[in-house]
Amino acid sequence: MDVLKELYVREIAEYAEIRRGGRGVGLEGRTRLRVLRLCFSGRRIRFAGVSRCSKAAMQGETDSREEFSAAFSAFWMALEDFIDAARAVHQEGWASRTGRGAAAVSGAVGSSFMTELDFLQDTRASYDAVAEEYATHASGELAAKPLDRGMLAGFADMVRADGGGPVADIGCGTGRVTAHLADLGLSVSGIDLSPGMLAVARRQHPDLRFDEGSMLALDLPDGSLGGIVAWYSTIHVPLELLPDAFAEFHRVLAPGGHLLAAFQVGDEPLRLEEAYGLQVSLDFHRRQPDRMAALLEKAGLPVRARLVREPDSGRFAERTSQAFLVARKPGPDAPA
Repeated sequence: MDVLKELYVREIAEYAEIRRGGRGVGLEGRTRLRVLRLCFSGRRIRFAGVSRCSKAAMQGETDSREEFSAAFSAFWMALEDFIDAARAVHQEGWASRTGRGAAAVSGAVGSSFMTELDFLQDTRASYDAVAEEYATHASGELAAKPLDRGMLAGFADMVRADGGGPVADIGCGTGRVTAHLADLGLSVSGIDLSPGMLAVARRQHPDLRFDEGSMLALDLPDGSLGGIVAWYSTIHVPLELLPDAFAEFHRVLAPGGHLLAAFQVGDEPLRLEEAYGLQVSLDFHRRQPDRMAALLEKAGLPVRARLVREPDSGRFAERTSQAFLVARKPGPDAPA
């Protein structure tokens, strides 16, 4: 186990060194998604293997150095493919826009891919740090918000009316909304980026399933869900990456599947570097419902209902209005 853990640490250190060496590539808008899908399509099982083996290594659950090495080899192969293809596509696009050759712009490749990695790492690390405090603070919040519960109840009714297919609470945190959905009669599981939050969720709700993952690359089959809840989980996603997340939602929803998204209303982000007395690095992106609805529509998820309520006061005081959108993936029996 010690040898396997040493291998894990060395591989992660090498990955961090590559990041510091500036091997990131700069991609814009849908070009980034094009390259991502080109290089990572069909490789989710390999990345799941890396995650599974690395966690097992750190927890002492396996002594299979060969399995772990094979998983990391697949990871490095895909990462190298991504970097090479991304750099080529980006340089080709840049050269066509500026009239400069690819060689002339080879040194000018930016770092938006690394910005994406930084966003994911910062969000994960921040919620890992505050997981226990967050769970204590949020306890009882749903009970104090009848309109929020009403939106969840309406969503549950719609999913059940269409056959009650499985539901994913994406960005589930400590699992409080996941558990509420289960109490409403849904077959639901949770997905979150933060192992710390997931540890709390599994401890507090041992009868429910919780998996680690990112909404930008869900480890779920196409068309496998009857519903998705994104309960304040898109608020940390930069605007340029929202179309990617919504494309993933569309991919994993079955035709006629429902989406409920909750978020804070506004135009300016809130930056937090401290929460519950602990250091964090989080951006809360407030958004306008019309803009969110337009992005969902473009992703093939037309909005069917919306609620905007004023900020609450009291123990769970809010700084801004809160918005809730219900969207549906068109299908044979679903309105377009």
